Amino acid sequence: MAQCHNALFTKRYPPSNLMFNFTALPPLSLYIHIPWCVRKCPYCDFNSHEARQQPLPEADYITALIADLEQDLPAVWGRSIDSIFIGGGTPSLFSPASIDRLLSEVRARLPCKPTAEITMEANPGTWEYGKFREFRALGVNRLSLGIQSFDADMLKRLGRIHGPHEAFSAAETAHAVGFDNFNLDLMYGLPGKSQAQTQLQALSDIDHAIALKPTHISLYQLTLEPNTAFYANPPPLPGDDILWEMQEQCQARLAAHHYGQYEVSAYAQPGRESRHNLNYWRFGDYLGIGAGAHAKISDAQHQTITRTWKVKNPRDYMAKAASHGRLGGTQRVTRADAGMEFMMNALRLTQGFPTTLFAEHTGLPISTVTAALTKAEQQKLIIWDIHTIRPTELGQRFLNDLIALFLPN
Repeated sequence: MAQCHNALFTKRYPPSNLMFNFTALPPLSLYIHIPWCVRKCPYCDFNSHEARQQPLPEADYITALIADLEQDLPAVWGRSIDSIFIGGGTPSLFSPASIDRLLSEVRARLPCKPTAEITMEANPGTWEYGKFREFRALGVNRLSLGIQSFDADMLKRLGRIHGPHEAFSAAETAHAVGFDNFNLDLMYGLPGKSQAQTQLQALSDIDHAIALKPTHISLYQLTLEPNTAFYANPPPLPGDDILWEMQEQCQARLAAHHYGQYEVSAYAQPGRESRHNLNYWRFGDYLGIGAGAHAKISDAQHQTITRTWKVKNPRDYMAKAASHGRLGGTQRVTRADAGMEFMMNALRLTQGFPTTLFAEHTGLPISTVTAALTKAEQQKLIIWDIHTIRPTELGQRFLNDLIALFLPN
């Protein structure tokens, strides 16, 4: 039996269940969660909290983030950061001075590669020209704008605090202050006032987004998640057949304007794929600091993969950030789960992945999932050879069925 001496690892586990064989570690990203927003959207199941406390406790929260990071550092000694993603909530509610302090403190503790992608989420309803300019000057080199729709009625139904004018202005400002890389988040399958969204309305949103010339567009189907207002009181939504046609037409429109689909919900101009998200889908490692933030870290010394998550309530998090109490939970990933989790993520990538990536990022031989791969190939859900594994069009359409083949028995 192997014993881990890290403070997070306090139990003994049988090697047959938890030991891996890492010859190198996956790339490492950093996710930073800022949990406040102006208003909670009825479809949102993220750990976000309405900013009822004014002013926000920015200084205290940044102090907590740094204390949290310092507690996590022993798990990643000697490793460099490939990307940073500041998400929420609405991180752009924080002042440029707070973001400056945050990034400066992070860089002082973790080596960030000179080419690191640094993304910040922003809400069009809270954008300011001066803020965007200062965020860019601080080293944020990618924005992700939560547009969702350009239709005024749809935005109201979604509980958004912005209208079409603010959406257009935020994207135009991103260009004006020097962001040559930014994403627009869109949703389809939306509820309307008198009827659900039509295909023409969905395509209109796509056309408006393309006209703003972002480098990346994320297109999500609205789903009713538990613990949301929409789940408790479901609005009228388009039927499944309409949703499928809507998705296909939106995909075709994006492809015609050179936005290649590289993941189920992600479209990018050539070379502008989100590096942070790609690392996640490829089962890379990531630290997560902030209230409710999750992490997944591989350990070559002890041959383990560990997931952790932080307490969700911002007040509790700030009180416990410098102690073990900041952890909401810790879970060791088993060999069986590692194979399943890799496939659950990587098969979302439309071009698939190099076959060798499985062993590199899981520490397991490809034979671990050979039986499931064979079944998936027989059902024409994947194409698999010595070089590449990728989902077919059928596999992309029935992704849940494909992933189910890799679930542990």
